[in-house]
Amino acid sequence: MRKIIFIVSAIGLGAAWYVAYLSALVQPPLPPAFQPPTNPYTQGGIYAEGIVESDQPSGENTNVYPEVSGTVKQIFVAEGQKVKKGAPLLLIDDSIQRALAEQQEAQAQAAATMLDELKEQPRKENLDVAKAQVDAAIASLRTAQDALDKQKAAFEINAKSVSKDALDSAVNAAAVAAANLEVARRNYDLVHAGAWIYDIRNQERQYEALVKAHASSSALLGKYMLIAPRDGVVLAVSATVGGFVSPQGYYDSYTQGQTPLMILGSSAASLNVRCYVDEILVSKLPQFSAMKAQMTIRGGNAKVPLQFVRVQPYVSPKIELADQRAERVDVRVLPVIFRIEKPENLKIYPGELVDVYIGQ
Repeated sequence: MRKIIFIVSAIGLGAAWYVAYLSALVQPPLPPAFQPPTNPYTQGGIYAEGIVESDQPSGENTNVYPEVSGTVKQIFVAEGQKVKKGAPLLLIDDSIQRALAEQQEAQAQAAATMLDELKEQPRKENLDVAKAQVDAAIASLRTAQDALDKQKAAFEINAKSVSKDALDSAVNAAAVAAANLEVARRNYDLVHAGAWIYDIRNQERQYEALVKAHASSSALLGKYMLIAPRDGVVLAVSATVGGFVSPQGYYDSYTQGQTPLMILGSSAASLNVRCYVDEILVSKLPQFSAMKAQMTIRGGNAKVPLQFVRVQPYVSPKIELADQRAERVDVRVLPVIFRIEKPENLKIYPGELVDVYIGQ
């Protein structure tokens, strides 16, 4: 029994010694996948974070937003496609606005027809009717006057042959016929004068108002078709057919925020690198004419020289490379723009973050 205990103790002691030996072994560190960026300038250097963007004479990439809201009906371009200024990019469902524009066009045409009708007055047929009414009134007056003359002649011959009541009725009938003739003649003059000038002016204003309303609706209808504001390349298309868009953009389900419907970049062979120099280092920047810089692409060891283009002379909060809502420190930076020629053997895309050193 003691021998068994001795053997088990020896085995446990050996196992403990082996475990301690393995624990004491130091594993050599793995080589880095790529070398971290280093300062290539011996006389100091200013580090800055940068972002690759298309070559622009001013500003940044062009973000395309709609001016109206609606459902995307059709997308005419694809990412990476070159477009010319004025080319259609995207169509938003315009069925309601198109019906409204057509309705206002029809109303304007109806107002124009009514205006033409007023200007064409008097109508010959209306004049003929008014003339016939005058003739009828003249005939009625003659009849009444003849009856009155007969009643008066009989009364003069024999006052008892005609009653006073019959004579008065004949006088009244003649007076009524004369009044009717005056009304008929005035009505003829009214028809002959044509439309009242104030009616014409009122109709002209209504027509002008409807024409302008149709022009406004047609202009708004044109906003449902997004067109390229400039020559360039489609860098990104966020919207999808059937998705809802608004002037705030398109809701991105991944970032849970509003993004541009499309992003257009320059079609030039070169790219820009926008660097953000911390405000405490701005005074240490060299003269622009002698400025030199080098960038390192993250995830690789390639170092690419940069050519100075311009400085955006406005120190702004550093929110371009971070979420503005999550920013906790008020760090301000000066944007400095460099140009890089696209290397044939190196893949670089707009929106890529890079490390930049600016030589002093």
